[in-house]
Amino acid sequence: MERPPAGPTGPVEHTGHTGPTGPTAHTTTTAERGSFCTASCSCGWRGPARRSRDLARRDADRHTSA
Repeated sequence: MERPPAGPTGPVEHTGHTGPTGPTAHTTTTAERGSFCTASCSCGWRGPARRSRDLARRDADRHTSA
């Protein structure tokens, strides 16, 4: 018997990490691709691919607080 895939098969985006509001606001998202999770921002910043969702979220939080 063949097993179904362990996780999502395509990118999954999560929002909710936001920086200050206004004209320079940063909105970050995390996207899953396979077993990796990457944080990105509306300003064009992209974090490294991580196996840990929590680390990708921390990268996004650090970016918005910088």
